[in-house]
Amino acid sequence: MEMIKDLVIGLWESSGLALLTWQNAVMLLVSCVLLYFAIAKKCEPLLLVPIAFGILLANLPGAGIMDDAVGLFGGEAVNASGHWYDSGVLRIIYAGVKSSVFPCLIFLGIGAMTDFGPLLSNPVSLLLGAAAQLGIYLAFVIAILLGFTPQEAASIGIIGGADGPTAIFLAGKLAAHLLGPIAVAAYSYMALIPFIQPPIMRLLTTKKEREVEMKQLRKVSKTEKIIFPIAVLMICALILPSVAPLLGMLMLGNLFRECGVVDRLSDTAQNALTNIVTIMLGLTVGATANGETFLQPKTLMIIALGLFAFIGSTVGGVLFGKLLYVVTKGKINPLIGAAGVSAVPMAARVAQNEGAKAKPTNFLLMHAMGPNVAGVIGSAVAAGFLLLMFK
Repeated sequence: MEMIKDLVIGLWESSGLALLTWQNAVMLLVSCVLLYFAIAKKCEPLLLVPIAFGILLANLPGAGIMDDAVGLFGGEAVNASGHWYDSGVLRIIYAGVKSSVFPCLIFLGIGAMTDFGPLLSNPVSLLLGAAAQLGIYLAFVIAILLGFTPQEAASIGIIGGADGPTAIFLAGKLAAHLLGPIAVAAYSYMALIPFIQPPIMRLLTTKKEREVEMKQLRKVSKTEKIIFPIAVLMICALILPSVAPLLGMLMLGNLFRECGVVDRLSDTAQNALTNIVTIMLGLTVGATANGETFLQPKTLMIIALGLFAFIGSTVGGVLFGKLLYVVTKGKINPLIGAAGVSAVPMAARVAQNEGAKAKPTNFLLMHAMGPNVAGVIGSAVAAGFLLLMFK
């Protein structure tokens, strides 16, 4: 009888329920809420499902899925005499995040899926993409005032670009200890764009401005589309060499798409490769949100600053769109300015939806794609600039 009692006590003490803390419980609840948004509300499920499930896995006590056996993968060593392969499976995969391999591969896929035609046919879109990076610099200044180091502030500010891979890339270089909360914030706000942006867009624009129908874009030649990625990479990388890894992979993917002679590579980059990396990146990003380390005042401050940065970028894009509306005498719809944040194509779809609500015949999607893809370039350039300044 005593043996059975000891066995039951031993089983209980080694169970996850006995090890569960209130922080783990809170994060498990957060993961369930995010899964609800992803599945029931269809809120960017390709991003949110793996991230939310990664949060769930990381907060199951005793699972050891993010344990770092010997401290090789960015965690605290739990067994100095062990081997790297004794680490948790997600901790080993997390090496792709720490090394910036995953962000660069994601950019390769984004480039292969992106048509820069709307940007080339309406070059003013580049200005809207630049204006929508305003939140990066506002959040940077506020983070400095709140006591963060310049490296930490730069890593937090880049969340405003609404570009998860870029945020991971920069945080991994400048503030690796904040990589987890920054990555979770960046990807979560990307996924929640349909909830965050519309109220801001409606607040800053009039119904008349939202009803503006823009004229059809000119047709862009194949030659222009082939030259564009090569020229952009050469110009940007020669000025800011630190931007070469991200921008280089983005433009390589786009060249795969446009050159017409490597269809198999383009198809792989767009589909299989991007899907595989998205699963691994989402799971490991979510798995960094462990309750004990995530629910800290500094981490919550980062989440709040990230939201401020994202809102600031949306405001910057819309206000610049309003300026262009005045300058062009009503030919540009200010809503497309909000698409200047680089979440492709989510932000462009939000601009399209808001325009259609104001006027059902209004079709803004292709016009919004111009600032949207410009924002991808803009956030990568901003990251390169911050990396050059503070590394």
